[in-house]
Amino acid sequence: MTSESKKQKFNVIPGPEKAALLAFWLTEKQALDVRALDVRGLSSVSDAVLVATAKNLRHGKALADHVLDCCGEHRFEYLGMEGYQAGEWVLLDLNDVVVHIFQDDQRRFYNIEGMWSEAPEIAFEGADGDADE
Repeated sequence: MTSESKKQKFNVIPGPEKAALLAFWLTEKQALDVRALDVRGLSSVSDAVLVATAKNLRHGKALADHVLDCCGEHRFEYLGMEGYQAGEWVLLDLNDVVVHIFQDDQRRFYNIEGMWSEAPEIAFEGADGDADE
């Protein structure tokens, strides 16, 4: 697949802009403590990382379903998902953005934000109840 045909098949927007939109989608479905991190220059595999906490297992699956539905509507590339069945930690690979949806105890244990402590935060609509973007 050529780069041109990929652009026609998928909607290509900058990683941080995409991450802000994904973060908004998570907050509109009541994800807790959503953080969007700009990892360009720190990661060779993605431009942004999102981390969110679900209220329970069913909520975690619903958040993942919502993000994937919205990605389909916006024609964002989706490469894969892990952990959906168990629901403790759902990982969505959206090519240039990776989304982690955790249960609270799993999020504290794995501390993904600590791994990317040098990454600047990406502002997004709905962050802490205000509209930044």
